[in-house]
Amino acid sequence: MTDATQSDTAFRPKPSLPPPANTVGAVGWLRKNLFGGPVDTILTVVSLYLVYLIVQFAIEYGIINAIWSADTYRECLDINRGEGACWAGIGVWFNSMMYGRYPDEEQWRVNLGGIILLLWLIPFWLPKITGKIQIGMSAVLTFPFLGAALFLGGEFGIFLHVMASVALTLFAAVWLHVATTYVFGRSLAELLVSATGFAGKDDRLHKYVLLGAFGVGFVLSLVYLGSWDLVEIPTTIWGGLFLTLVISGIGIASALPNGILLALGRRSKMPVIRVFCTAFIELFRSVPLITILFMAVTMMPLFLPVELNPPKLAMVIVAVCIFAAAYMAETVRGGLQAVNKGQYEAAQAMGLNFWKMMALIVMPQALKLMIPNIVGSFMGLMKDTTLVSIIGLYDILLMGKAAGQNPNWLGFHTEPLLFTAMFFFVLCFAMSKYSQHLERTIGGGYGRR
Repeated sequence: MTDATQSDTAFRPKPSLPPPANTVGAVGWLRKNLFGGPVDTILTVVSLYLVYLIVQFAIEYGIINAIWSADTYRECLDINRGEGACWAGIGVWFNSMMYGRYPDEEQWRVNLGGIILLLWLIPFWLPKITGKIQIGMSAVLTFPFLGAALFLGGEFGIFLHVMASVALTLFAAVWLHVATTYVFGRSLAELLVSATGFAGKDDRLHKYVLLGAFGVGFVLSLVYLGSWDLVEIPTTIWGGLFLTLVISGIGIASALPNGILLALGRRSKMPVIRVFCTAFIELFRSVPLITILFMAVTMMPLFLPVELNPPKLAMVIVAVCIFAAAYMAETVRGGLQAVNKGQYEAAQAMGLNFWKMMALIVMPQALKLMIPNIVGSFMGLMKDTTLVSIIGLYDILLMGKAAGQNPNWLGFHTEPLLFTAMFFFVLCFAMSKYSQHLERTIGGGYGRR
């Protein structure tokens, strides 16, 4: 090759490489969906400008011009003339919006109850743990009693004392099970059976070992709870986010099992059960929740004996549970109808009775299909609990309104509502993301396809 040829090759421009495929795809998507034509371009520009105005206003109102320290709402207005948020009021009223009128010196009981529930549910996210369904059922069925004993205080009745002891025993058993699984690589039941010498005996005898261990733990829990000396806190001064979570938590925990029973009853071949369940579901689905709450608070005490005077909170919880169960029943029935009829026939051909067929074959498939609807119902129920403020229960919404009625904070309304909306958004968004996680892992919807 001559020198001239080498010179021409050196200075010849190199062909440009094509952009990466992902870049071409992103640019093509933007052109197609946002700038596909004159109308799309105008709508995109206008939308971006509106988003810019909203974000700018939110930053200026919520951060730049906001007041973070003040003693009164009038002081906030004097400083920023209403051009920014008065987050100082949220700091002043934060404790009330979290706990209502629950005494400050006793709020550790609320915090402890929340920590116990969180610790009880943590094994769901631990990979090596077995028996997660049993762990969840133990928390759902027994924690409300332990929480009631902790939050109410005072003298326990026999029933509450026994059930709270059962809950405390199961909570300790759950974490002993976690410890033995990670330390010894064996479940708590296997370790107990092996330690007592029953490993080589008939499997039917193993239950006596577990019952004996539970009995020992129950007695210890019974004695320990008997030593509690907690000040009684009546439900009339419960409030804030604590009260919202109590009502919605019990409603959510009871909705699915009760809804399953009602849905199965509506599909029953026994006319009495079918008619009763159908009437129950249609009655409470056709009435607004606020009407059911008013009936529970004002009308139900008229039909009860004078000696039996349940607190307003108990009546509200019963009303919410009934309302949630009626709606959940239709969600479960839809899931049952989505399961192929061949699954029912195959289970019957294997000789399974009705309850085994539902528990082992049909219901697991139906629940996977119902994950989005179930979580959607839970989110709606959590937001609907704000209606209890209309009947005089000081949930987080009513506590926020009460802040604006204080003489030092007259007119303080916008910030509490924004703060309440933020809390509900965080809770519902977390439930939504977990629902999507379940769909991707065990669900049968789009996340699995």
